[in-house]
Amino acid sequence: MRYMMLIKHSDDVRKEKVPQGLIDAMGEFVGAAMKNGTITDTAGLTPTAQGTRIRLDGGKITVTDGPFTEAKEIVGGYALAEFASRDAALAFARKFMELHRVHWPEFNGECEVRPLESMG
Repeated sequence: MRYMMLIKHSDDVRKEKVPQGLIDAMGEFVGAAMKNGTITDTAGLTPTAQGTRIRLDGGKITVTDGPFTEAKEIVGGYALAEFASRDAALAFARKFMELHRVHWPEFNGECEVRPLESMG
């Protein structure tokens, strides 16, 4: 089953230097997952200042440029992945967050794991 993993954290994280240990550990972890086909796509997202929201509400479309200062947490990155089970997806996400805990203990955030709907 395919899953979308959304990495959420405060927008302030962008101002901090990511520890080299985390960069190295994530490079190995994500690189191995891409090589074995678990992760099919992944990327970090630019700051909300570079984003735009297009909203439909009450029949009216509004366009709002970032930054989105009212947001307590933002989606900072994503991974599209394939797992045999929900448990496997959660184990992968837990390992991802464990790497952050070990190599960047000051980091606060979450990894939201959601299965993709089948289109057929």
